[in-house]
Amino acid sequence: MNIDMTKDELLKKFGLNVKFARMRKNLTQEQLAEIMDIHWTYVAKIETGKINMSLGKILELAKVLNVDINKLLYIE
Repeated sequence: MNIDMTKDELLKKFGLNVKFARMRKNLTQEQLAEIMDIHWTYVAKIETGKINMSLGKILELAKVLNVDINKLLYIE
């Protein structure tokens, strides 16, 4: 990871990882939100890099998406 990366850039790249993992599971934002008991707009904000999730929520998200947490956190 580039140490010069801004927080906004990091959140956007993380959000794209979440979006791709969600799409691979054939889930809509609404379906993912329902499973996680959150509002669908929260999912949209994650995927667009507007939300800074806690590590605990990231772990929960990885479990729901059945993906290794490292795949969600992988930033080139």
